[in-house]
Amino acid sequence: MERKLALYNGTIYSGYNIIHHHALLISDGRIERIVPETQIPEGFEKVNVEGDNICPGLIDLQIYGAGGNLFSEIPNADALDKIEQELLRQGCTSFYLTLATNTIQVFDEAIRVFKEASPRVAMGLHLEGPFLNAKKRGAHPEALIVKADIPTLRHLLEGNEDVVGIITVAPELLEQDCLDYLVEKGLLISAGHTDATFHEASNAFDKGIKAATHLWNAMSPLHHRQAGVPGAIFNHKNVCASIVVDGIHVDYEVVKISKTQLGERLYLITDAVTGCESGIYQHVFNKDHYVLPDGTLSGSALTMLGAIRNCVEKVGIQLDEAIRMATTYPARLIERTDIGHLGEGAKANVLVFDQYFNVKKVYFEGEKV
Repeated sequence: MERKLALYNGTIYSGYNIIHHHALLISDGRIERIVPETQIPEGFEKVNVEGDNICPGLIDLQIYGAGGNLFSEIPNADALDKIEQELLRQGCTSFYLTLATNTIQVFDEAIRVFKEASPRVAMGLHLEGPFLNAKKRGAHPEALIVKADIPTLRHLLEGNEDVVGIITVAPELLEQDCLDYLVEKGLLISAGHTDATFHEASNAFDKGIKAATHLWNAMSPLHHRQAGVPGAIFNHKNVCASIVVDGIHVDYEVVKISKTQLGERLYLITDAVTGCESGIYQHVFNKDHYVLPDGTLSGSALTMLGAIRNCVEKVGIQLDEAIRMATTYPARLIERTDIGHLGEGAKANVLVFDQYFNVKKVYFEGEKV
């Protein structure tokens, strides 16, 4: 039987709209429409959200694992399912599961598992490496970083276009034929772990690289004599950038500067990892983030809702804009019109949270999590 829900008595945030005294109608896994609370049709189960906030399910374009399951270390369907369930509980209803630099064999296995599992929450894989610059490797092992070539790219991507959707590369080390191939494949190409100059980065952005991975982290710095990758991002008209708003990866005052410069081109990611005691990425929890055993920063412990909270409480961004940074803008970047908003026909992926940023309810394709 088709399930019909009406979420009411809350503030609805959808795209650029903040709507009061209305109800969100969900029917058969989709958003039917938004109506005044006094006009909820017959046949809809009324759900009183008791004054909480209602927004689209959050979108994370870069996360490695959750709940003790690091996908690159445990590339199996059970781990993938557990990651999905944990992220749903956090209010993240769409994400790109990310693989950091590893062997091609690990990438192959992860792609195979993902393809066979056909997950509903994970939209695809984000390959963060191995085509990076070792000078800006961060937690990525130098021995596994390689220069891209067409045979390797074909090996990874041919027949896997429906799985691999995002790739992070160091543009200064990417030959033109490789960039052309990635653009032709329709991937979202992001510049990251890069020592590119301002001109190298700007040129790459002009030729098809549409995003930058975790702004400020693992990239050439902004300097008054050399603008670096951040300067190229700021000065470009179209390129977008992700940012980790945990106060550790980037100082909150620098987030504020970045937001002023980029506006709607800045979007949130968690860059989150999870505890792992084996393999090449042994993530150790350190108070509020993760490090490698040698102390190298290796990932955040953020949730997407936590990133929104930090934007509001630490950076001074208005709540509706912080929500758009986790919904509207990433959806726009990956060219998805069915998520990231609560308009008619969108997937009924919905997060309800209170004034203290606690998750109260999550709906995935109309079903309560």
